[in-house]
Amino acid sequence: MSEIAHIVATIFKRAGGERRFIVAIAGPPGSGKSTLSSQLHDLLPEGSAAVVPMDGFHFDDRILESRGLRARKGAPETFDYAGFEALLKRIRAAEPDIAIPVFDRTMELSRAAAAIIPADVKFILVEGNYLVLDEPPWSGLAPLFDFTLFIDVPRPELERRLMQRWHEHGKSDEEARAWVASNDMPNVDKVLGRRRQADLVI
Repeated sequence: MSEIAHIVATIFKRAGGERRFIVAIAGPPGSGKSTLSSQLHDLLPEGSAAVVPMDGFHFDDRILESRGLRARKGAPETFDYAGFEALLKRIRAAEPDIAIPVFDRTMELSRAAAAIIPADVKFILVEGNYLVLDEPPWSGLAPLFDFTLFIDVPRPELERRLMQRWHEHGKSDEEARAWVASNDMPNVDKVLGRRRQADLVI
């Protein structure tokens, strides 16, 4: 059995007869959270799963600039935590047709109500950097998850992937290196150094 298939089997076993089962997929920037979420989504029964990216709750650049946080975009304080928590509580309550925002990296902004979660979707795959961060207010998310998964990738590999990401988004080597060093890697260190124990580490 492949590792992905093993994770799906574990989720199925844990979920049992629950009407809704919320899985947190956490890890530092560049660890592959979006890729894993997509793979799990595709292996779960058709129509039974939805992916909820935490990145939809990025504050807009104009707000970050007004708060002096533009250079730290992606740090915990640059997300709308309260809005994200409220969404997870609505998902937990299985409200009908919940609209979720989705972050568009090509435009560097969130698109409101870009996807809908129907009430009959059982498996909710929430992916984000700070889902198991052991600091308030993020530690308050713990009761909202039924299962937590952490992707552990060596720091040098994360740095390599992040450099490649920004090259692909049009940054020069110098620009990418400066952004990764001043912003991405501090966020990586926060995630790796201040995390709660997850149910499964891969």
